[in-house]
Amino acid sequence: MIEKLNNIDTKLFLYLNGQHNAFFDPIMYWASDKLFWVPFYVLLAILLVWHYKKQSIPIFISIGLLITLADQIASHLIKHTVKRLRPSHEPSLQGLIHLSEAGPGGQYGFVSSHAANAFALASFLFFILPKKFNWLKWILGFWALLVTYSRIYNGVHYPGDVIVAAFIGIVLGFLISKLLMFYRKKLQDKSK
Repeated sequence: MIEKLNNIDTKLFLYLNGQHNAFFDPIMYWASDKLFWVPFYVLLAILLVWHYKKQSIPIFISIGLLITLADQIASHLIKHTVKRLRPSHEPSLQGLIHLSEAGPGGQYGFVSSHAANAFALASFLFFILPKKFNWLKWILGFWALLVTYSRIYNGVHYPGDVIVAAFIGIVLGFLISKLLMFYRKKLQDKSK
């Protein structure tokens, strides 16, 4: 069963990674670059402070906890337990992969910390933001998908690596949003 899933994952990876072209190469390179997104994160922070004022402090603490959990689970716990080689380090795929200028990445790829972090943040904000920010929820969803797809495009993750990571990120985003809502309710109950 595992071997069959690996074969499907490899074939899908080779197809998706093979769709590269000169127009998308720089876009996907930058989509995977964490520092490229700093202005986006700053805008999100400004929006949260503007909307929530002092109540944004527990939100930022929650985001810090969320990203730490997503990153540690993906980068350390799962990657070093499963030890699945990235496609860029798989000897049988050498010469078949399109790698971006960012290079092959670390040795192991299951699961993608980029995808886990992006989906954790996007889903957390999806769950806590009110309806008037539905426009932002669409942007966050597109952003998380772009970052995640860029990892396959750049040759450093199989589709399974990013799909499982996205699922982990969504679950963590949901759990931390529920924890934040529980905390808010406790504060409201104390102030009555």
